[in-house]
Amino acid sequence: MKQLNPGWPLEQIQSEIAALKSEIQVLQQERADLTINHDVMASEYDSPLAMVQAYRLQARENPQLSAELKGIDDAIAALKSQVQHKQTELAQLPRKTQLIRQQQQLEEAKELAQVHAERINELAGELAKEIRSLKACADHLSPLYWQIYYKPFITGFKTISVPYVRSDGEVWMIVNRII
Repeated sequence: MKQLNPGWPLEQIQSEIAALKSEIQVLQQERADLTINHDVMASEYDSPLAMVQAYRLQARENPQLSAELKGIDDAIAALKSQVQHKQTELAQLPRKTQLIRQQQQLEEAKELAQVHAERINELAGELAKEIRSLKACADHLSPLYWQIYYKPFITGFKTISVPYVRSDGEVWMIVNRII
């Protein structure tokens, strides 16, 4: 049976999140370095329209820089989306881990129950054999016993039963088999 290492998925996801965040920081720093000398100073413009026109002019004058900044922004957005996905996965991990542990416990208990059920069925077979042997003795002794003691030697053989465990694959049932 596959054993769960509860720390491994947690550590792996945390390290993936840390790596993604580290890459985001590198890209943000690269973006900041590219825009230091090329950033439009907001204080130089007296209206929002003038500021928009200044940014558009800058993008037209430096298309390569604009394309690179756009690529960096897209990469940062994609990495942030991955971080969010990993954090969601990390939040769901305790529930998944608990479910896996419960499934392992269930499998271990079923294996133990199977051992006991097999032993019960084995003992039931032995007991049925012994009861049949006792019945044969009783059948042989009863006529003589009646003659001497005026009563039966053993009674109740019509209702003798032994437990037996059976399963349909999902549900186990203990039944009484009449011998």
